[in-house]
Amino acid sequence: MSPPVAAAPIAPVDEVDTLLKAKEANANGFSKTNGTTKDEYDVLEDYEGNYRFAPIEEAQVSRAMIKRYFNQMYDRAVSDIVIVGAGSAGLSCAYHLATSRPDLKITILEANVAPGGGAWLGGQLMTPMVVRKPADRFLTEIGVPFEDEGPFVVVKHAALFTSTVLSRVLALPNVALMNAVAVEDLIVRPDPRAQGSGQRVAGVVTNWTLVALNHDHQSCMDPATITAPVIISATGHDGPMGAFSAKRLVSMGLLKELGNMRGLDMERAEPAIVNGTREVAPGLVMTGMELSEHDGSNRMGPTFGAMMASGIKAAKEAMRIYDSSQIVNGRVIA
Repeated sequence: MSPPVAAAPIAPVDEVDTLLKAKEANANGFSKTNGTTKDEYDVLEDYEGNYRFAPIEEAQVSRAMIKRYFNQMYDRAVSDIVIVGAGSAGLSCAYHLATSRPDLKITILEANVAPGGGAWLGGQLMTPMVVRKPADRFLTEIGVPFEDEGPFVVVKHAALFTSTVLSRVLALPNVALMNAVAVEDLIVRPDPRAQGSGQRVAGVVTNWTLVALNHDHQSCMDPATITAPVIISATGHDGPMGAFSAKRLVSMGLLKELGNMRGLDMERAEPAIVNGTREVAPGLVMTGMELSEHDGSNRMGPTFGAMMASGIKAAKEAMRIYDSSQIVNGRVIA
C-alpha cells in the first residue's frame, strides 16, 4: 500500500530544479540540448526595447542563494583561520594570508552589510587616501595607482583601494566572506600547550548582526559557532562593535584592562600598530586599530599604511602559529 500524500518522500533539491527547468522549457518554447551555454535560451541583448532574459522561477533564485550560502556555512563551521572584521587591516591580512597559503580555509566575518570598514573615504569625508611609504608597496602589489608625494603616496579615492583589495580577496577560492555576521563571543578552551589553567581562544560565536542588535527585543535567539585554531581580530577602535575581542578579553579575565587609545600622533601611531601586531592571547592575533585600544597606543588619523602593513604582519603571525601547532578537526591538541 502506498503511503498517504502527507508522508510521501520530498524530492531532492537537484531533482526539483530539474523539474522546474523542464517546466520552463515547455512554457517558454525553447530547446536546451545540453545545458551548457546561454546561447541555447531565447535571449536577446537589445537596448532598443526588445531585451529578453533567460526564463527563471522565483524558487530557483531562492534555492541558488540558499544552497550556496548554507553549504558554505556548513563547510566553514570548521575553518583554518578566522578573520574578524573586513576593514583595511582585515582585508590586507586576508589577501596576504590566502595568496601565501592557498591550502588554508580563510573565513572572514564582517558585522556590517558593506565590508571595508572606514576605508571608503579619507579624512573628514574627503575622498583621497594617504599612505606613507613603504606601505605603498602593497598598493603596487594589488594594482592600485597613486600619486607619489615623496614620503607618502595618495590614492585618488579611498574606495579605489578598498574595492580593489576586496575584489582580489573575494576572487580567491580559499576565502569565504560572511558579511552582516557579528561575533558575539569567543570560544575558549584549556590550552594544551600551557601549564595549569591556561586558556586558548579556539573559535568564535556568531550571529546575524540584526539578531545581535535585537536580543533585548525578543526572547532566546541563540548563536552559532565557528571553530578555528587561529583567530585574527581586526574590529577597529572602540565603537558599537569595535575593539570587540580586546574588550572581551578583559571581561573574560585574559587581559587585566584595556590600554585605551591615546590621542593622535601619526609619527608614533603607525609604527606602534605594525610593530605591535602579535598574538595577544593564545590563539588570538590582533591587528589594526583594535591594537590601539588593547595596548594604549596613539591613534593615527587619516593615514592607512599601518592598516595594510599590520594586516600583512598578522597574516605572517597566523601562519607561524598554525604551522607550529598540531591540529585535529580545527582544534589545537599540541
